[in-house]
Parts: sequence; structure tokens; C-alpha cells
Amino acid sequence: MSELLPPAILSPSEVKLRDGRSVDFANLDIAATAPCLRAVADAVADLLPYYGSVHRGAGALSERCTREYEQARETVADVLGHGPDDTVIFTRNTTDAFNLLARVLPEDATVVTFDGEHHANLLPWRRTERLAAPGSPEEAVEALERSLHRVKGPNVLVSVTAASNVTGEVWPVARLAEVAHRFGARIAVDAAQLAPHAPGRLAGLGADYVAFSGHKLYAPFGAGVLAGRADWLDAAEPYLAGGGASAHVADDGAVRWSTGPARHEAGTPNLLGAVALATALRSLREIDPQQREDALLRRLREGLARLPHVEELRLFPADADRVGIVSFAVLGADPGELAVTLGRDHGIGVRTGLFCAHPLTRRLLSEAADRLGAEQPPAQAIRASFGIGTTEEHIDRLLAALQ
Repeated sequence: MSELLPPAILSPSEVKLRDGRSVDFANLDIAATAPCLRAVADAVADLLPYYGSVHRGAGALSERCTREYEQARETVADVLGHGPDDTVIFTRNTTDAFNLLARVLPEDATVVTFDGEHHANLLPWRRTERLAAPGSPEEAVEALERSLHRVKGPNVLVSVTAASNVTGEVWPVARLAEVAHRFGARIAVDAAQLAPHAPGRLAGLGADYVAFSGHKLYAPFGAGVLAGRADWLDAAEPYLAGGGASAHVADDGAVRWSTGPARHEAGTPNLLGAVALATALRSLREIDPQQREDALLRRLREGLARLPHVEELRLFPADADRVGIVSFAVLGADPGELAVTLGRDHGIGVRTGLFCAHPLTRRLLSEAADRLGAEQPPAQAIRASFGIGTTEEHIDRLLAALQ
């Protein structure tokens, strides 16, 4: 794993600083959008000369492109460990996937989720039971069990993150899935942040539905995935009406809709995005990036703990399982100005804000300020996230710049 250095990704070798010097760019904003894997770019470049219609032609180009598209679907199903009763639908991203799932839920469905979710898993649902963000994995399991004693009905969906985009903490999804299934509920999982760091763990989630994005998976070609049980998807009206979703349109306007993935993939599909996403999944599964990232994560967290006026944001205990994402509060400095300084003077890219998880991040900023003895929490946090191409020097440069 230690040999996996920047040549595996497409990334600028150097960036210019404000003083005119050039340094290796330390991209610590990978949780927002990951760079492109070289293997992904090569797969797309190899396919481009043969680019043609998918599912809509009998020529050599169409046959090859249809085959590549469906092989990409098979790769996703294989990585997720899905069976013949499951389906894989290509979407634009995780947000699109959850909006699709929200659209196909039965009318009487209730969704149980937590305040610790990304907005993609907070905003699309119609009827919700929202639980307070738990203080530990055990609290999450206990809170869900109490909730499912209250929430009744034949169609209940639990929807949770696999790994927080704010803290990097890994949620106990397999245990939550066991609780959900014991009560007859289904579970959907936002795997956008787990998939890039630990794709080998996706098959063990026990989820009924899994959603993730290619652009966080080193495959920035506009594709995402919603994969899972087909019954609700086949029973609902198409997410988009149009060609491909329609099996037959009568002269009087009556429509018989397709079943399977085509029902919710109307229009010309994103062939290159699907191939890119599948290539990234195969590549990441082979190298298992989390082992190397764990060492970088320890280096960063231990370094931040030594800095005065800096406090890591966390929901769970400090020793909880994590992926390569760390958000922190800095007292006495404007987060936006600090991020600009890190970029222009040190060649470091980070993210500031509330990370499309506003309720959670505001709560964690307030708790961090309390631990630091501050009267007023910062309005925003700073997030450092890493992955393939991140080096120890990048981590050390960030720590030195903050110091």
C-alpha cells in the first residue's frame, strides 16, 4: 500500500504560492470531490473511440457500448454482494439517488433517520421520524430500536450514513440493519464517504439500498448509484419519463413502462460515468486504501490534539472507527481567511463551512467550543480529508501551517 503515490491519480504536480515559490499541492479536500484515478482516465480514453448509443442500436459501436454499460452494472452489483432480486440504477450522484428512492417509496412509508446526516439524506423524504444524533455507536442502535417500537406500519425505511462526511466516523450500519430487519423495516445507506476508503466493506452492510457517488470515488464523470431491492422501484412511476423508461407507447397515449433499471434511467445514459465508476470500484477493491490511510489519520489527529485553540469535531468517542476525514474548530481565526492562507501561502486545499450537514456541524462546533472554554463557537469548521495521493508531508505541512 505504501507504494501508492500521486502517479496513481491525475493531479497537479505543483502549484504556485503567493511568494512565487512552487510546491507539491496538498489536496486535503478529497471528501468533497476526489481527483481522477489514472486507471479511470485510461478506461474512459480507451472507450471514447468506440463511443455510441447504449441499448438503441445494432451496430458494432452500440453493441460494445451496451456491453460496457451492463458490465459496469454487474461490477457494482458484485462489489455490493447483491443478488438476483436486487437492481443497480445509475444516477448522477448520491443526492440524485436518494431523491429517486424518496420518489418511489409507498405513499404510507415513514423514514427514520438521524440529525447527523448529510442533507442528501435529510431533505428528500416526505414523512420522517428524525432522531437526535447519537453520542456513540451503541446509542445509535438503542435509539433506533426505541424508535421502531413507536413507528408502526408495513412500509418503514431507516436511512443512515455509513461514514460521516463531517467527522469521518463510521456508523454501526450492520447492527442498525439487524435492528431494522427485526422490526420488518428496510434500511438505506449513504455510502458516499465509505466507498472511497473501504469499498471492501460495502458488501457487509446488510443494507436494502446503498447509494454513493462516482465523483467521491476517484471517478469524476457524473455518475452515481442507487442499488438494492427492486420491488418498490418496479412498482413506482418512473423517476424520469422518456425513452428507455417506456416499453410501449400506444397511439392514444397509454404507456407501458419498463421494469428493471431501465424504468428509472430514461434518456441516453451516462456510459462514460458508469464505466468510470465501475473501474474505480475495481481498482480500489484491489488496493484496499484504508490500511494506509489509517496511519495518516492517526498522524493528523495526534498533531491537531497538540495545537492550542484547535479542537477536533466528533460525535462518537475519540477511539471510534473512522475514515480519512477530520473536521476541527479553530478559535481566534476566521475559518475562511485561514483556508485562503493555507492555499495561497502553503499549497494546501481544505474545505470550510458546515459541509451540507448544518444541524450536525453547528452542534459539534458548539460542543468543541465548550471543550475549549470559549463563550462563542466559530460559525464554520475546517475539514481536512485525504486519500490516494496524500502523503505524510502533506499532513505535516498542514500541522506546521496551523501552528
